Amino acid sequence: QVQLVESGGGLVQAGGSLRLSCAPATRTFTTGAMGWFRQAPGKERELVAAISWNGGTTEYTDSVKGRFTISRDNAKNTVYLQMNSLKPEDAAVYYCAARTGWVAAVTPGSYNYWGQGAQVTVSS
Repeated sequence: QVQLVESGGGLVQAGGSLRLSCAPATRTFTTGAMGWFRQAPGKERELVAAISWNGGTTEYTDSVKGRFTISRDNAKNTVYLQMNSLKPEDAAVYYCAARTGWVAAVTPGSYNYWGQGAQVTVSS
C-alpha cells in the first residue's frame, strides 16, 4: 500500500501562512491527480483543493478561494498547499490524497491513497 507523507503543519496566528507538502514514501510511485482534504473535530472530511495530474486544472472549496493555492512538482513527485491569511476556522487535520485517475476529483471516495494527516492550528 502506497503511503503519502505530509509535512509543514503547525501552529500559526490568524493572518499568517503555512505551506504543506506531500509526497509518496515510495519515490518511484507516480501519482495521478492529488488533493488536500481537512477534517475538524466533529465535522466530516471536506475537500480543500485538488489538482489534476499535469497541474492544468485545480479545484477549491469556496472558503479558501483567493487564500490557498495548490500546486505540484512532478519532477519531485510532490504536491503543495500554500495557505495564506489563515483563519481560526481553517484549523483542522489536513490530509493529502492521491488517485490513479488523472482528473482532479472533489470527493474523498475518488482517492485511492491517503496520508496520515498534518495538524494545522490557527490561534486568534
